[in-house]
Amino acid sequence: MKLQDDRLDALDPRIARPAYDRAALSHGIVHVRLGNFHRAHQAVYLDDLFALGLDHDWAICGAGVRAPDAKMRDALRAQDCLSTVIELAADGTSPRIIGAMVDFVEVAPDNAPLISKMAEPATRIVSLTVTEGGYYVDATTGTFDPTHPDIVADGAAPEAPRTVFGAIVAALRARRDAGLAPFTVMSCDNLPQNGRLLRGLVLEFAALVDPELQHWIAENARFPCTMVDRITPATTQDDIARIAALTGCYDAAPVVHEPFAQWVIEDSFVADARPDWTAAGAELVPDVAFHEEMKLRMLNGAHSALAYIGYLAGYQTISETVADPVFERFVHGLWDEIMPTVKAPAGVELSDYATSLFARFANPNIRHRTWQIAMDGSQKLPQRLLGTMGDAHKSGRDTPLMCLAVAAWMFYVRVVDEAGNAIDVRDPLAGELDALTAAADGPEATVTALLGMSAVFPEGLARQLKAPLTAAAKEVWAFGVRAAIERAVIAPQEAEERT
Repeated sequence: MKLQDDRLDALDPRIARPAYDRAALSHGIVHVRLGNFHRAHQAVYLDDLFALGLDHDWAICGAGVRAPDAKMRDALRAQDCLSTVIELAADGTSPRIIGAMVDFVEVAPDNAPLISKMAEPATRIVSLTVTEGGYYVDATTGTFDPTHPDIVADGAAPEAPRTVFGAIVAALRARRDAGLAPFTVMSCDNLPQNGRLLRGLVLEFAALVDPELQHWIAENARFPCTMVDRITPATTQDDIARIAALTGCYDAAPVVHEPFAQWVIEDSFVADARPDWTAAGAELVPDVAFHEEMKLRMLNGAHSALAYIGYLAGYQTISETVADPVFERFVHGLWDEIMPTVKAPAGVELSDYATSLFARFANPNIRHRTWQIAMDGSQKLPQRLLGTMGDAHKSGRDTPLMCLAVAAWMFYVRVVDEAGNAIDVRDPLAGELDALTAAADGPEATVTALLGMSAVFPEGLARQLKAPLTAAAKEVWAFGVRAAIERAVIAPQEAEERT
């Protein structure tokens, strides 16, 4: 049986489904890029809200900007925009049908249908999950790249944009010309200060098209920052088959996720127009910075560290990695290095947060692949680990475990693991990484070469880290990553206990 509205009543009554009349919903949000995370996170919050009988004029209209997005559109439209999400707790699974989406805009090369939908008065929020790589940021400068071919093309033909930013600017121009207020533009990507980044990119692009429009957007639009959190592994074909067997209903694009979810939103919206997300468990705050830094450093930093050491040690998932007692000690020691650099949000104990993170990492039903998390390391490490290391060194604190994590990344991007097997390194700077590591002979030369990448390592930090990273790399090259970490974590502790 295929998942569709008219078949929901035939499902096993133990399977949760929309507890509201979907026919009474109308869209208030256009969301761009309907990946797994959005459907397991923002869509679930709205589904919870609708089940409370609230805000039924805030449903989601899905959208995409590239031809591949049409595949997701076709899949979701064929099942009435319903999605199956499966909560994977340590002690079992809970399937649920989410009905917060009511439509999916046609995907067209000129993005005219998307622009038209965003320009409608009913659209009050445009949200997006386009991933880190979708923001057209120059890897060297960390700023908007107006020379990117897509941006150049949009500047030459703003009426037929290729990019989501071009489409947003075109829709905002249409609303201004029609005498309508702008919509709120909300990034839900896992990026620090994502709203500030998004605002800057939209304004810089608008300046290329129409300086007066840029001024109007700056004065009237809003770009709230958000902090999002829910581990959502990539869906496999095995997942699709297992979920169909569990529910008795075929879903072409189901999602698996952990029980935990968090959404912290800066309360800054055009005309204060937004759903009552707090009723569904989200937090509306004046500033997300403290929540963001805590999550980025403690969760994402540890995740990336475990991904590289776990992969090199032969573990496929994070849960397998932390089940190893050496790596369990490693991650707790890593948090001891990280926590002094983090200012806790009000009401949060960092040690309790670390404990909850470990429980999430250890969940055996969340098969979050080390290889998947290891992707795009050149973009992730500066935010997740290097900033933390810089702050620690400014305060006179050493970071030996973070150095081992970065050294593991340096070994990983050599594209050959400890057993001599090829590694499929996915990274926007893969070509440069490959060239630098291929020319480097041994750990010291590798560290020197990679520290010269200004897109990853700021010059001052590179100088600070040269000696400790070289020492860590020598350990990893000589003993392998697990033994190197065991020597760093367990041996000193045992020596202290003997004294």
